[in-house]
Amino acid sequence: MSTNIDILPINQWFAFFDEPLIIAGPCSAESKEQLLQTAMELAKLKIVKIFRAGIWKPRTRPDGFEGIGKIGLEWLKEVKETTGLYTTVEVATPNHIEECLNYGIDVLWVGARTVGNPFSMQELAEALRGVDIPVMIKNPLNPDLKLWLGAIERINQVGIKKIAAIHRGFYTYNSKPYRNAPLWEIPIELKRILPSLPIITDPSHIAGNRNLLNSVAQKALDLEMQGLMIEVHYNPEKALTDAKQQITPKVFNELLSALIFRKEKGSIEFENDLHRLRSMIDEADDELIHILAKRMDLVTQIGEYKKQNNITILQIKRWNEIICMRLNKAKDLGLHKDFVKKLLEILHEESIQIQNDILNKS
Repeated sequence: MSTNIDILPINQWFAFFDEPLIIAGPCSAESKEQLLQTAMELAKLKIVKIFRAGIWKPRTRPDGFEGIGKIGLEWLKEVKETTGLYTTVEVATPNHIEECLNYGIDVLWVGARTVGNPFSMQELAEALRGVDIPVMIKNPLNPDLKLWLGAIERINQVGIKKIAAIHRGFYTYNSKPYRNAPLWEIPIELKRILPSLPIITDPSHIAGNRNLLNSVAQKALDLEMQGLMIEVHYNPEKALTDAKQQITPKVFNELLSALIFRKEKGSIEFENDLHRLRSMIDEADDELIHILAKRMDLVTQIGEYKKQNNITILQIKRWNEIICMRLNKAKDLGLHKDFVKKLLEILHEESIQIQNDILNKS
């Protein structure tokens, strides 16, 4: 998968922006008092650069709190004037964009539900044509990297170069203990495809409860995500939306203080040692690829032999023996059971496919 996207780094969006970019604020704007009190507490933490608040809330059912609407933009304007914090709001329609621009909102973000609809994304992109404003794009609800990438491309194609992705987790059938499964491999692959794209993790929506925020935030930083978006409310217990995942400014400060902000690079000696170890991994990977090729060649031979003797592809007894023997061997070597089992399942799936192709080849 390849793409051609021109993106400006975060430190060129505004003066004094840098990584990691810390975004905080309530899930929803509920009152001017709530916004101002929360924002003033956050402004004391110099690391916070952007104040977030949802004013249009896409709800699954119509009886939920759907946001305070346009008046929230007036409150956010006052927040910016009072605290100096930049402001960001979720937009889902061209009219939302127009209203935000009229009130001087600094950064827009597109929510997961909207990102999942290419028609909506194209409408938002057209509304942004000729506008110079940063846009953050959350991942879609379902784990579809192409859908996420497509939304980013649509916004970039109309001239928006200040773009970040927001990793907020994905809906899966069983995401426990999280509200939305983080599926870290997806944002990591997005980083590989678009190295210049900043990715900001939203631990609040991944965790779904405040007890998991620290671990999710730390992992995001350890995986070189460029920032965090965390929901902070001056009185979370009375929040109208997502109360369980919001924290007070005091707890937020404690969370930030507990995080370890690691360096991307070390000393010359460290880099030399790291290069040596990586070279050894390269050699091991090369050997592994050759071993996999040898294994699949044997699978092909077995498939041909089964076809000649009219034998079924799947042999459950043999598969159970493989699982048992390999997992015991892995345990003896100190390898993680779940990792080895997943690897064996991938190999077995590929083996079944190879033998199925042989069986059905005329």
